[in-house]
Amino acid sequence: MLGRERGFTLIEILMVVVIIGILAALAVPKFSRSRSMTYSATIRQDLRTLSVAQEDYFLEKNAYAPDTKFLNFLHSPGVTITINEASSLGWSATGNHPLAYPITCAVFWGPVSPVSPATQEGQVNCQ
Repeated sequence: MLGRERGFTLIEILMVVVIIGILAALAVPKFSRSRSMTYSATIRQDLRTLSVAQEDYFLEKNAYAPDTKFLNFLHSPGVTITINEASSLGWSATGNHPLAYPITCAVFWGPVSPVSPATQEGQVNCQ
């Protein structure tokens, strides 16, 4: 009687590849969602930092800055912050990140037109 050869059959190898493929298909969407939420948190933090910078500017100039270039403010890499409206009474701004698409965050202070998705003064909201 000849000894049996050791090794894996083609069916066993194919089953392992299929199982790994299924696990990868389940993990990729969760990873993408987690990464998008990380960018969303970065945008939120940048808008909060912008709020502090705007208040510092207001104490010096008695008006809010119409552009971030007038502020002592550095945003995170990739984040785009846009001041939509600014006056001596208030301001509004939006923020986004290309890798967090379609997430957009906004905040406003004072009697200015709220920018969607911001609904409450001083609270950063994202959509």
